[in-house]
Amino acid sequence: MANTAKIDVKSFQFEELQEMLRALGEPSYRVGQIADWLYKKRVESFENMTDLPHALRAQLAKLFTFDRLEIVRVLGSRDTTRKFLFRLADGNLIESVLIPASPALYGEKSDRRTICISTQVGCAYGCKFCASGLQGFSRNLGPNEIIDQIIAIEGASGEKIDNIVFMGMGEPLANFSNVIRAIRIINAPWALGIGARHITVSTSGLAPQIKKLADEPLQIRLAVSLHGATDEVRSQIMPINRKYNIETLLSACDYYAGRKKQRLTFEYILIAGVNDADDQAYLLARHAKKLSAKVNLIPYNTVEGLPWSRPSRNRQEEFLSILRTHKIAATLRREKGHDIDAACGQLRLQTRRNERQRLITA
Repeated sequence: MANTAKIDVKSFQFEELQEMLRALGEPSYRVGQIADWLYKKRVESFENMTDLPHALRAQLAKLFTFDRLEIVRVLGSRDTTRKFLFRLADGNLIESVLIPASPALYGEKSDRRTICISTQVGCAYGCKFCASGLQGFSRNLGPNEIIDQIIAIEGASGEKIDNIVFMGMGEPLANFSNVIRAIRIINAPWALGIGARHITVSTSGLAPQIKKLADEPLQIRLAVSLHGATDEVRSQIMPINRKYNIETLLSACDYYAGRKKQRLTFEYILIAGVNDADDQAYLLARHAKKLSAKVNLIPYNTVEGLPWSRPSRNRQEEFLSILRTHKIAATLRREKGHDIDAACGQLRLQTRRNERQRLITA
């Protein structure tokens, strides 16, 4: 990463910091001290790194920024799901969600703590059911802004996060380099130390980037937001399908599965009268079987201003039953945060609307 302008210190790999400090004439062990202050002790300024010489702390402050996320709102759910609205240094808003243990979605470990984090401010891909793109796309998040979501939620909740899903605002694979850089830091034992197999990247279907991700050495998991088993249905709700249709997407998924030697997951939001018919379930089962993929069914979370709704509980169960009849490893997500509008982008959208209303009435 170029160092022509001040960049947040949490955006750098250990080796990069070593090289920079070596140029300053500092011993190599200083980087270990800095990493401990950043990721273990979680200080909020260079001045608080008290075992570093004052002159070095001053130099670090000149070389790097040290940004922090401001917690604007926290909404707690009856099921202990908590949604965090953060303000970035430039005033933009992003969201993250702390999700309680859910063996059906995240594996068999009963005490796992998962957070769903954002990778962009807004989204450019315009999925018709999603709140994230309703205000358009603003910018990519930097690696530090991705990492800071984890640090901020651990600090606010007092809970140790051990499972990360890149399923918040934005399309992670459209911010590829920053996301990969953040994942390497999240995974590194000198930083957050979260295992690669406990990190899942979700994509709306950027086929070339899926293949690029497959060529990365990290054994992270992939979740594909399919949401339609035919081009006709998927294109209706996901414009990205017009560029990378289902055949192209499934080919990229096959490449990924072959390189990673692990099962991928199809995320499938059930929307009443749109993608919940039996024929979609049968075709979804066929797609999943070809790739030995798991399927995670997600009842739609209603978004104000959008016309969609979730199917009845019976329809959800019938759709699930078809998949299981075809021997597909399928789960149906139970209520997690429906009472706090936990779908990505909703809290940011509500907050911006409220802010505009206050300006109008002031």
